[in-house]
Amino acid sequence: MARLYADENFSQPVVNRLRELGHDVLTTRDVGKADQRISDPEVLQYASEVERILLTFNNWDFVTLHERMPDHAGIIACTEDRDIEALAQRIHAVLEANPDMKGKLVRIKRPNLLSGASSKSG
Repeated sequence: MARLYADENFSQPVVNRLRELGHDVLTTRDVGKADQRISDPEVLQYASEVERILLTFNNWDFVTLHERMPDHAGIIACTEDRDIEALAQRIHAVLEANPDMKGKLVRIKRPNLLSGASSKSG
């Protein structure tokens, strides 16, 4: 399964569900980087250094960073969703369909916000 790194604002319940689905998910809290106001480029750099796909709700900033810093382990930028199970399942499906996320950005949106998922490669 996938190796993921959830940024500071990502949902812990979704992280927990992804772990139940077999994914190896680290959070900023797990690695001692919580509550430090670390910049987005540093978050992406760290995820790349530890070879983990970044999980974030910060769509716009990471879309821009993907264009500026295309050599990363992958980015999954999600729209927040109160349906934890549905969001975890959409992320899981993307990971199964894209076993190699290196250099890729995938945006996952709630179904009622246009399409369910879109992707963009660098």
